Amino acid sequence: MTNPAVTPATKRPAGLQRVADALAAAGHPHAPVVLSDAARTAQQAADALGVALGQIAKCIIFRRKNHPSGDDAAVLVITSGDLRVDERKVQAIVCAEGGKLGRADAEFVKAKTGFSIGGVSPLAHTTAPVTLIDRKLFRFAVIWAAAGHPHGVFCLAPAELQALTGAPVHDVTESSPV
Repeated sequence: MTNPAVTPATKRPAGLQRVADALAAAGHPHAPVVLSDAARTAQQAADALGVALGQIAKCIIFRRKNHPSGDDAAVLVITSGDLRVDERKVQAIVCAEGGKLGRADAEFVKAKTGFSIGGVSPLAHTTAPVTLIDRKLFRFAVIWAAAGHPHGVFCLAPAELQALTGAPVHDVTESSPV
């Protein structure tokens, strides 16, 4: 990497280490890197990396409530940073048997994923979420995702994201960009 805002991750917080371990165990060729500034938003990450906003794989956590399974599951939607999630589309997919999709607060996100908002990774969650990948991420050859900490990111191809998470690909975004 030639970007001066990016350095290899050496001393790692717990969440970032968990992601690094998961990537290494999967044989992923790119370890997480640490940005000099926090990238809590897709725009901050894109600016720090010098990439298009859409190349940031933002991870949005929702809460599945009143599902017949009673699971109160975290629902992770991974989409491009330049798009907005259509909650109705997500609800139709993950609540087909009943229940509702709701917003997840910071406490729920931390409890279910092990990550704080602003650093939620698409993998290495403490409790496996229901995960969906938006098909529009596949417009890019290379994307960047949070690595379990607001300063941590890692690069991969959308197909690698699907392989690492095992998540199905759906159309889960609104028609117009953010």
